[in-house]
Amino acid sequence: MKNFALIGASGYIAPRHLKAIKETNNTLIAALDRFDSVGIMDSYFPNANFFTEPERFDRHLEKLKYEKGVLLDYVSVCTPNYLHDSHIRMALRRGADAICEKPLVLNPWNIDALQKMEKESGQRIWNILQLRLHPSIIALKAKVDAAPKDKIFDIDLTYLTSRGNWYYTSWKGDSSKSGGIATNIGVHFFDMLAWIFGDVEKSVVHVQTHDRASGYLEFKRARVLWFLSINYDVLPEKIKERGQRTYRSITIEGEELEFSSGFTDLHTKVYQDILNDKGCGLEEARQAVEIVHEIRNAQPIGLKGEYHTFAKKAQASHPFYKI
Repeated sequence: MKNFALIGASGYIAPRHLKAIKETNNTLIAALDRFDSVGIMDSYFPNANFFTEPERFDRHLEKLKYEKGVLLDYVSVCTPNYLHDSHIRMALRRGADAICEKPLVLNPWNIDALQKMEKESGQRIWNILQLRLHPSIIALKAKVDAAPKDKIFDIDLTYLTSRGNWYYTSWKGDSSKSGGIATNIGVHFFDMLAWIFGDVEKSVVHVQTHDRASGYLEFKRARVLWFLSINYDVLPEKIKERGQRTYRSITIEGEELEFSSGFTDLHTKVYQDILNDKGCGLEEARQAVEIVHEIRNAQPIGLKGEYHTFAKKAQASHPFYKI
């Protein structure tokens, strides 16, 4: 049984990590979050100690080590994107491996710095890239690998996940903290595409605003038109009529990739791989970080060349500002 700590216990994604720790027969000895709405811990580890201040969290781990001989093996990082780098470093300084949500970091050079710390500490840094373990994605990769090596696939990626006005007040609405739309809601798709279709050879951004981003990516074996948005108004009417607020579609050569189910246990599978020293480390995380960093810093060219059909949808005003 391994000893875990968790940073970011009140966040949306934390329950998946709590569940994964529990289902892999390990234990949570401490959790940290500046917010104290963490009753979800009762469903998994009611006896774990909880802290709202990092100094007391760190002191508790130190006391467990020196007074009770309890060593920390892993720290799960579920905090806002801009804090991942700092919390990964905290884990390594405590002599533990870090298991971090995506995006691992916001900038490619952060990975370079973490590699030095990983080497110096002897600990590992793991990234949650769960789409690589989804059965439909694994099957697609096998299909692509078996295709003629000169075959270039045409792909359309659309991901619309509606968010209310709260989004813009939270850290997610601040691109310096979240990395913007492409990073915050798209990084796992870009990782999946790079894993299957190879290195990026070209990236063009057509649209990039507070509520959407769209562009063209050319991988070694794929041409991808992509569109991401958190604006409810861009949803297809048939989706709105069903009362749904999310729409996800990936077509390969005009054929829809079905992966609407199969997500339930992916975090647990990721944890199992990490515990068996087979997880995704810094280098596996690098290309997706590079992709979203380039998108974030690109100058949108507008509706020129080949672009996603949703890119033509009318622009929206920021809910807090007039344009």
